[in-house]
Amino acid sequence: WEKNKRYVHTHTHTHCSGPCMDISNKASGEIKIACTYSVSFEEDKNIRWASRWDYILESMPHTHIQWFSIMNSLVIVLFLSGMVAMIMLWTLHNDIARYNQMDSTEDAQGEFGWKLVHGDIFCPPRKGMLVSVFLGSGMQILITTFVTLFFACLGFLSPANQGALMTCAVVLWVLLGTPAGYAATKFYKSFGGEKWKTNVLLTSFLCSGIVFADFFIMNLILLGEGSSVAIPFGTLVVILALWFCISVTLTFIGAYFSFKKNAIDHQVQTNEIPRQILEQSFYIKPLPGIIVGGILPFDCIFIQVFFILNSIWSQQMFYMFGFLFMVFIILVITCSEATILLCYFHLCAEDYHWQWRSFLTSDFTAVYFLIYAIYYLFSKLQITGTASTILYFGYTMIMVLIFFLFTGTIVFFVKVD
Repeated sequence: WEKNKRYVHTHTHTHCSGPCMDISNKASGEIKIACTYSVSFEEDKNIRWASRWDYILESMPHTHIQWFSIMNSLVIVLFLSGMVAMIMLWTLHNDIARYNQMDSTEDAQGEFGWKLVHGDIFCPPRKGMLVSVFLGSGMQILITTFVTLFFACLGFLSPANQGALMTCAVVLWVLLGTPAGYAATKFYKSFGGEKWKTNVLLTSFLCSGIVFADFFIMNLILLGEGSSVAIPFGTLVVILALWFCISVTLTFIGAYFSFKKNAIDHQVQTNEIPRQILEQSFYIKPLPGIIVGGILPFDCIFIQVFFILNSIWSQQMFYMFGFLFMVFIILVITCSEATILLCYFHLCAEDYHWQWRSFLTSDFTAVYFLIYAIYYLFSKLQITGTASTILYFGYTMIMVLIFFLFTGTIVFFVKVD
């Protein structure tokens, strides 16, 4: 390390030695003042290289807020876990045991609720192609997020290396095209679809194309404003080459192997003519359930959303990847349990259209994320100008779309299992 590194202006006769320089009130015209500075670096051999950023985490005034948020999230998880356990171990267990002990069909005629829709529960959903495409893209984002946060927690992605986190996420997303194609084709085939090539093309280009188009427009605005953070044209060409040559190819490979395998065996005979759904109460209808379903997951993450937005728009360093990874796991559990509860209530009301409802229930967390981002814009930031506002909402919509696919995929896989 260099010690007492000093920089002195050489183009001026001003010296740093001697008494402080006074500026007379009688001075007129332009006055040039040369400033100097000195920096002293001292090596602390007691601090390990892997722990060099810990002092930032310990000195941050909001660390206790992070722990309070995590404890609040754990309370929500425990509450939901108790509800799910009560339903699974008490209600469902007793109902299934009593249902298996029936000797004749006459005894079953008095049944009601979820037991009456067992033959319709796996009917193909409306727009099954779109559901499978969202699931494939969501699987790609889910694995990318998990691996990126895991590497960040291990210290491989240092906050001092700007761009390392985003570079790792983009590379992982490109290399994880195979799970996306496999998952999308697997569910599409279980829905009775046969146009697997169309399904793969949509999985490769629909959501990714929306994100890239949004990002390209934002980059054009940055170039027009002369910003130094605009991505060069060559880098965009490289990203497109990775997308078309690697990601799309891997997606087709995953879809090919998935289509060659048998469809998901639900071990339940599906009725050819679905039952008629009775008139539902207001709180059982799709929209109220979807709105309520996103409240608890967002309550678990809104503190982390605040710090993430600060790191992006307020130029604050984000180093709390351990907290973020714990909140990520809590979010997965909360979304799964909240959707299981709501799905059980809907099935008890003899409504077997659970596919889209399950996907959208936790997805409404992304809507709350958008609402909070709008609140953050007007309460915390001082953005002026049309270009800056468009940039804020453009990048926010990318995050909302990624969050939409991510949360919906979580609960759908939990439901199928």
